[in-house]
Amino acid sequence: MNGAGRRGRRQDLPIKAEINVTSLVDVAFTLLVIFIIIAPALQGGVEVEVPTADVTPLTTDEDAFYVTVDRDNLIYLAGTEVALENIESSLPQLIRAAGTQMIYIQADSAASWGPVLRVIATVAQSEGIKYGLVGEPLIRR
Repeated sequence: MNGAGRRGRRQDLPIKAEINVTSLVDVAFTLLVIFIIIAPALQGGVEVEVPTADVTPLTTDEDAFYVTVDRDNLIYLAGTEVALENIESSLPQLIRAAGTQMIYIQADSAASWGPVLRVIATVAQSEGIKYGLVGEPLIRR
């Protein structure tokens, strides 16, 4: 009798196959918000507002090396700040160490022409290195 009574009780209980996903959704949204906030910081590089011109878009070049002059006339070689006085000695060493063949020079439109010209002259004197100036393509209407 005891065995039959137990089977009867188990059959009376409904089976619930539910999973509570509320905490999972909370964690997913929290991670989404964190990634949205952190993503701009992970892009790296120095933000500059390059001038617009009739230029072609850059193709992705893994071997490229960027030299940046920001609006405060600070010079960055591959994201590292370098003093203007040290550019002639630092840039050729970094180019050789990186083993790159292409240098992109990007300067803020508010930067002074003197530091930009000094960077261009230093890159131009490096043998076997090609360089290009970075600009924002014009929007034609």
